[in-house]
Amino acid sequence: MRAIWNGAISFGLVNIPVGVYSATHSERISFHFLHKKDMGRIHNLRVCEVDDKEVAYEDLVRGYEYEKGEYVALEEKDFERIAIETNKNISIVDFVDQSEIDPMFFDTPYYLAPGKNADHVYALFREALTKSGKVGIGKVAFREREHLAAVKAHGNALMLDTLFFADEIARTTGLDLPAKSARITERERKLAEKLIDEMSTKFEPEKYKDTYREALVEMIEQKLKGKGRRAKKVASRKPTTNVVDIMSKLKASLKASSSKTRTTTKAKTKQSAKAKAA
Repeated sequence: MRAIWNGAISFGLVNIPVGVYSATHSERISFHFLHKKDMGRIHNLRVCEVDDKEVAYEDLVRGYEYEKGEYVALEEKDFERIAIETNKNISIVDFVDQSEIDPMFFDTPYYLAPGKNADHVYALFREALTKSGKVGIGKVAFREREHLAAVKAHGNALMLDTLFFADEIARTTGLDLPAKSARITERERKLAEKLIDEMSTKFEPEKYKDTYREALVEMIEQKLKGKGRRAKKVASRKPTTNVVDIMSKLKASLKASSSKTRTTTKAKTKQSAKAKAA
């Protein structure tokens, strides 16, 4: 695995050389646009709107639009001139309880691996974070921008989560939301809570599958075999706006959930009995 950034975690007078590695990868299926007539690949051309000619990549510069249609150009030397400390450091300024960070602030997770001769101090920091239950909050600059970041222990690894800055989080102002004082009956609330309780379990990410991607792959394979088929039509659900309808659906959902729970429990009991007999 190749590091996307190399630098150091710094807090106080401590520096820990680390490399940053992607912790996720996309399984999305990508497509190209084709000419329907002859199946030729369609390419996007870089065309200048002034002389209407195609421009080579090496002749491009980045520009900031300060007014409609007016730009100031920036070159690589301009970006180098504003190099900041966080270009090579994950500068931790605070340690906080992870539970205090609203999940909506989390953006992208990365693994941190120790740099040369940094195993001991890396392990020390990891164990200290684990024992304290804290995460380090700081800033780091990579991929052409500065990020707010959280450094935390995760098993044997240290992880870095990039975070959104506070001014990047959209407020709910302007959304048509029901008031906190909305009239919910005690019976409705208890029934909803009971359904939530019935459906509660441990989070096991492995059991959740991307069924849309699987169906898409299967359809593509069928196309390749010359057996084109129609996509299955998914029945749309009608919105539940009637109070009586909501209550009946909560009850039906509870009944179905209870039945499913009993079936799962029986299956686990049988598996356990077979394992003991073996």
